Amino acid sequence: MSQKLVSIGKTAEMLGVSINTLRLWDQEGKLQPVKTLGNHRRYKLEDIEALCGNAPKKAKSDLVRVVCYARVSSHEQKAKGDLERQAGRILSYCAEKGYHVVKSYEEVGSGMCDTRSRLQQLFKLVADGKIDKVIVEHKDRLTRFNFNFLAQFFQSHGVEIEWVSEVLGNKSYEQELVEDMLTLMSSFSNKIYGKRSAENRKKKKELESMKSSQSLVEVS
Repeated sequence: MSQKLVSIGKTAEMLGVSINTLRLWDQEGKLQPVKTLGNHRRYKLEDIEALCGNAPKKAKSDLVRVVCYARVSSHEQKAKGDLERQAGRILSYCAEKGYHVVKSYEEVGSGMCDTRSRLQQLFKLVADGKIDKVIVEHKDRLTRFNFNFLAQFFQSHGVEIEWVSEVLGNKSYEQELVEDMLTLMSSFSNKIYGKRSAENRKKKKELESMKSSQSLVEVS
């Protein structure tokens, strides 16, 4: 019996990860594809389902529906592959637990910012009752401060937050905290300068309008 094969693009969509993540997993042996005669990657559907924790042996009602959430503070970390590796470790953890991965989010942003777009999408899934758990590598991937408030909000919708590790990976807590603080300071500075610039433009426009009015009075 032939096995159903899925393209790399469709596989990435089903798992909620990037194509580069799939290539990384191929190198690490986490999810290995079948190569076609044209050297294109194809993935076995049963391998994808197993990684999602969606093996057909389990009844749908028994599946634990989860969302994976990975975050790094800077684009430099993302460029180094930290975000993809973090997402890969979380998905591997879910596969070992037999969880059904509904969605996998990857985001670059400060842990002190609560307006992150992927985080907002996660909130909606929680509020709509579409998941049972949120899986992160470390609890501060969701938020730097007021974690208990966030946990209580999730619990009010019957959703549990589960983290893979008690400690951070490549960077210490202090290093990432400094990065987050610098990001926020830069954001606040830009808002202040932007407001001042807007006020200066308004004053300049009003001054030009006054000069124009005075010129008309003198001419008349």
